[in-house]
Amino acid sequence: MAESAHAEIVIEAPVDTVFAVLVEFERYPEWVADLKQSDVVGRDDVGRATEVEFRAAAMGRSTTYRLGYDYTDAPNRLGWFLVAGDLERELDGHYELQAGTDGAQTTEVRYELSIDLIVPIPGFVKRRAETRIVKAALEDLKLRVESGA
Repeated sequence: MAESAHAEIVIEAPVDTVFAVLVEFERYPEWVADLKQSDVVGRDDVGRATEVEFRAAAMGRSTTYRLGYDYTDAPNRLGWFLVAGDLERELDGHYELQAGTDGAQTTEVRYELSIDLIVPIPGFVKRRAETRIVKAALEDLKLRVESGA
């Protein structure tokens, strides 16, 4: 059964700036701690990544998975879905970006993830993994965007 996680954070930057960092998939290993490699393997007719393969550390081992990306509501939403994975049965989610109430100088970011693994793992291990994923998804994103890197 899939587990779901969600969280929100405010980033001191406009929506377009946050979105630009989110779609620089090749640079994710620079700021996502458990991510070891990311390779764009498919692009659409305007050059946006449609499929990205990732290699990450997960629960004491390495995992490789490929995500497909949906730009339908860009730049206010970036969605993804699992194309293939060696440990994952489901790894679907999205970022929602909304301009802050301060004249668009901040962005309210909501992150949602649904994950189901092929191998069963204890609940406390799942919760610890969820915490790490959400931290990277939001806190590390905030640090990356606000540092101007």
